[in-house]
Amino acid sequence: MRSQPAAPVPQPSRRIWFWAVAVVLAGVAGLGLYFQPWAPAPLVVEVETAALAPATRVLAVNGRIAALHMVDVHALVGGTLVDVPVAEGDSMERGEDLARIDAAAQHAQVRQAVAGLDAALVSEAQARDTFVRTEALGGNVTRSALDAAARAVQSAEQEVARTTALVDQARLQLENYTIRAPMTGTILALNVEPGQSIDPTTLLMTLADLEHLNVETDVDEAYATQIRADLPAVMQLTGENTLRDGRVTRVSRRVDAATGGLAVELGFDAPVMAPVGMTVTINIVVESIDAAITAPRAAIQTTEAGDAVLVVVDGTAQRRPVSAIDWPAARLIVTDGLAPGDVLILDATGITDGQAVRVEAP
Repeated sequence: MRSQPAAPVPQPSRRIWFWAVAVVLAGVAGLGLYFQPWAPAPLVVEVETAALAPATRVLAVNGRIAALHMVDVHALVGGTLVDVPVAEGDSMERGEDLARIDAAAQHAQVRQAVAGLDAALVSEAQARDTFVRTEALGGNVTRSALDAAARAVQSAEQEVARTTALVDQARLQLENYTIRAPMTGTILALNVEPGQSIDPTTLLMTLADLEHLNVETDVDEAYATQIRADLPAVMQLTGENTLRDGRVTRVSRRVDAATGGLAVELGFDAPVMAPVGMTVTINIVVESIDAAITAPRAAIQTTEAGDAVLVVVDGTAQRRPVSAIDWPAARLIVTDGLAPGDVLILDATGITDGQAVRVEAP
């Protein structure tokens, strides 16, 4: 008996396969449209939320310790130094000897002047005696003889006055051969030695009052109109961690045309002991504001159209014109254009208005 052939197995409909493939392709297309892998990813940015807070404008400069009272000592006469009984660092009282110049020649001038005065006194005494004798003769002498005797006395008196002045001058000049401290202080620098020839232009030494120190600095002329006496300051000496309070004590009224610097002096609130010339870091507090919005300098774009910042709104960077006080600081005070709660992009470099951005997760 011949066997019957097996019945064929039913195959899925081609139409079912077509629709399945179509659904898969549609899903992939939908996901592609949703995620848009070909589109650039939003730029990740760092931000901060604008808020009102106390703010200060601080001008940071470097200065140096200086003595409030300091004198360069010069001699009033020239000659050879025979003695310098002091050394650098010595403390001196006003009037103490600092150096002596060979005064042998001046001593001779004093003796010569004294001798001249002695001779003038003798001549004066003789003239007076002659006048007295002439006057005693009464009518036995002529009027002209009596007048001549009187004139001789007057001339002798004038000569005594002249030679007395010469003696005084010689003795005063002799005093100049001993150089004395013009003030109480410490010898900062000694520039001469015994045996050295000097003249009035020679700088012998520098004397300073180290009990009263201040700080000297220069401020750029761009900020000259905003620096004034009595502004508070915080100062730090090189090598120290201590912050010292102080104030601006003097502001020059003249800008150095060569450097563009304005000379400023500051004083410490509490006495300080430090070497003259030491570097001091200074922060002068120009302005203090109880509540202000500040922004990092890098967040502010400066163009011909003016200053602006970028804030994040609905995932995009939006340009916001602002007004800020230009100041040499890392953060600037924004006076207009930002409000509390604005999300500010911290670094606007390379970011354009309308660009898609994503806030970096904290």
